[in-house]
Amino acid sequence: MMKYLFMLMLLIPLFNNYWLSMWAYMIMFLMFVFFNNYYNFICSSGGLLGVDILSYSLIGLSYFILFLMMMASYKIYKDKDNLWMFLFVMFLLMTSLLLTFSSLNMLVFYISFESSLIPTLFLIFGWGYQPERIIAGYYLLFYTLFASLPLLLGIFYIMQVSDSLDFWLIFMDNCEMNFYFYLSMVLAFLFKMPIPFFHFWLPKAHVEAPISGSMILAAILLKMGGYGLIRIYMFLGKYSINYDFIWVCLSLWGSLIVSFLCMFQIDIKSIIAYSSVAHMSLVICGIMTNSYYGFLGSLIMMIGHGFCSSGLFCLANIIYERSFSRSLFINKGYLLSMPSLSMFWFMLCSNNMSSPPSLNLLGEIYLINSIISWDYMTFMFLGVASFMSCCYSIYLFSMTQHGYLYSGLSFFNSINVREYLLIMLHFIPLNFMFLKFDLFSCFL
Repeated sequence: MMKYLFMLMLLIPLFNNYWLSMWAYMIMFLMFVFFNNYYNFICSSGGLLGVDILSYSLIGLSYFILFLMMMASYKIYKDKDNLWMFLFVMFLLMTSLLLTFSSLNMLVFYISFESSLIPTLFLIFGWGYQPERIIAGYYLLFYTLFASLPLLLGIFYIMQVSDSLDFWLIFMDNCEMNFYFYLSMVLAFLFKMPIPFFHFWLPKAHVEAPISGSMILAAILLKMGGYGLIRIYMFLGKYSINYDFIWVCLSLWGSLIVSFLCMFQIDIKSIIAYSSVAHMSLVICGIMTNSYYGFLGSLIMMIGHGFCSSGLFCLANIIYERSFSRSLFINKGYLLSMPSLSMFWFMLCSNNMSSPPSLNLLGEIYLINSIISWDYMTFMFLGVASFMSCCYSIYLFSMTQHGYLYSGLSFFNSINVREYLLIMLHFIPLNFMFLKFDLFSCFL
């Protein structure tokens, strides 16, 4: 893993070169994905760092999304809007993500987990759109920090009881745990995902963030919560069975409410952000069932949602850069002015409601199996939530693509090759990676 950290360090002299930095991330992604072959054990570990299938998938996703973020942020390069600082923030973000997903030591994991918050805040504060971005940044910071301090205390307690902070060496009996310890372990990750009713920072942060901030939030930062939960359940599993029903009930009910909320939104980014909360609720339920199908489905769903949600935010940004509005009342009738982009809108909205052959469908099959096996009465909530995901995806597509073009729009630039490539690079892995899903099934 150290070689990938050194490769990131060597990006520092390239901070003035937008194109070279962008392709360097792509080359690192290709090297990481194709030169490593990880299965269900930790390997290439140098004491503190190591990778298994779970980490491998999420680090690969991080590299790829960083590359796409830079491709989507061409406007920063064109306007010379503090480009050097932007590339520096990207570098900090990738370093913290690489350390988060590959650290074996729980304290190192905690430090890098929290440090990823700082570059994200810089993205929102520095390149956000409205003055409300300050409030959105505060929400993001304080929600996350409120839940994270108990996790640090929990880590100190683990060190005292277990004499090790290595994920694979921590061993704790049920008598050494209590409800407060359990709460301190899971709360930080649940807030990060986020669990419904504690998700208020997410729509605010998404709406105020620039396109790069929305992409990294949707594709990677929400997945850090799922990654952390899967890791701590390696030693928390037996004790957590007593309390998991709380989070499953909360998530199922919350995903239902949030799905209905999506239908009342008039901001395009807001709809996509709320749909992320509904999808992540399923992932929380899958992990909390403590089953093989649950863990496997959550990993596949996290990767699928990373590509799908990020692609939808890119489409919303392509519209925003032309109409300077994210309102559904102004952005209508794009089937007339951008017909070829409508095809991508349709395909990604379909994938958002888990159409075949996307990774979302594969993940949902596993997750719904695991949740109904946990308790068959959950089928009512799951049925309505799945139906509503179909409703808000169709609502988003039909509201933006049909209707009359807003008469106040003075002119339209046509879609360029970079933007088509950006959407295609989201769409292809999302719909073709299911052919290799046997690799995911190795991780437990």
